Amino acid sequence: MRFFSKLKDIWSHQELRNKIGITLGLILVYRIGSFIVLPGVNSDVLAAQMDALGGGGLGDILSLFTGGAFTRASIFALGIMPYISASIIIQLMSIAVPAVQKMQKEGESGRKKITQYTRLLTIAICLVQAPGYIKSTVVSVPGAVANPSMFWWFSAIMIIVCSTLVIMWLGERITDKGVGNGISLLIMIGIIATFPQALIQEFMHPDSTIYFFLVEIAFFLIVIGISVALVQAIRKVPVQMAKLQQANGGMPTGAGARSFIPLKVNSSGVMPIIFAQAIMFVPLYLTQSESLQQNEFLQSLSDFNGVAYNVLFFFMVVAFTYFYTAITVNPNQMADDLKRQNSFIPGVKPGRPTSEFLDNILSKITLPGAVFLGLVAILPAIVFRLGLTHSQSFAIFFGGTSLLIMVGVILDTLQQVESYLLSRHYDGLMKSGKMRSRSQSPVGGLGG
Repeated sequence: MRFFSKLKDIWSHQELRNKIGITLGLILVYRIGSFIVLPGVNSDVLAAQMDALGGGGLGDILSLFTGGAFTRASIFALGIMPYISASIIIQLMSIAVPAVQKMQKEGESGRKKITQYTRLLTIAICLVQAPGYIKSTVVSVPGAVANPSMFWWFSAIMIIVCSTLVIMWLGERITDKGVGNGISLLIMIGIIATFPQALIQEFMHPDSTIYFFLVEIAFFLIVIGISVALVQAIRKVPVQMAKLQQANGGMPTGAGARSFIPLKVNSSGVMPIIFAQAIMFVPLYLTQSESLQQNEFLQSLSDFNGVAYNVLFFFMVVAFTYFYTAITVNPNQMADDLKRQNSFIPGVKPGRPTSEFLDNILSKITLPGAVFLGLVAILPAIVFRLGLTHSQSFAIFFGGTSLLIMVGVILDTLQQVESYLLSRHYDGLMKSGKMRSRSQSPVGGLGG
């Protein structure tokens, strides 16, 4: 009943209803585009080749992020990953390049400049990745392209680049006009789109039984619960507000209000996973070059279930967790805000001691959060190597990038929906409630 009550509240909120409608409409455009095949490409031949080769490798991950568009040679084959890669490069430059640091401090104008540079860098990355993708995944399959002429190459590359920019635009419009973070939502939709097929493949596997399948689902639900706990876990830091003075300047009345600062164990959310996964795509692209195809080290980094891949992936997730926490949570700013609000942490002096205290707590809770995030990230490979699943495509959802992104994005979107509903309740209170100090005369506060 509570679920249907929430749906009724959402439907009665006109602004929220419009935002959800815009979000669903743009997501529909994205999903339709993922099924539009590049001109001149025979998708049936590609599908037969993929079935013959079987699963495994980072190619499956790329297909997962794009909702299958990567293996279908769709116009959305590269998905949103070039934009993610560009965002990583820009954020890394914000640490080492003074010009980017200066733009970050310029407020809204600086943010617009950084966004524009990210878009330009996305185009550059697409111009590099699109030819590599066409050569390794499309043209390399005999019979997939009837006439791979120079004109076809040029048109295919331009279509893929422009389509990636369309995806980027869809994500930005969802963020501005819809509900949730548009880029994260598009990634999540691509992941969810492949889940039913993976579930059916696991159930229909010759070695699978009903009992084994039910145990898998139970374990899968446990992993989801752990992921939700990881995303929502917080450390409450108590805050004491100073005693309030009476309005007429008299003595303080009562004790100051108590509150707390919620420091999240995983302050960076799913961004470390997305960043680390985007970088792990680099070996896959490098191994498409004829000169690097025989490089054993790069080949080991292209094996999704390999030890080298998962060890590097684990440490990258931990490093990016610290990096993203450092650029999103500022203890100095938090200490200044507390001092400005005439609040303090009991037993800690305001100013620099408060900043150091918050930084110490943040460092302590980030370490277990980062390690646990890294373990969940490599859990699919562990599950598959131990034989706990029969299908590689289903093992991907046991933790890892896919599950953490789905959990994080869904919780963040639901939180935004709740905030809209809460604001509606406040609006109703302000419109219908009568403040005791407010006059009922037509001229409001001028009444006697």
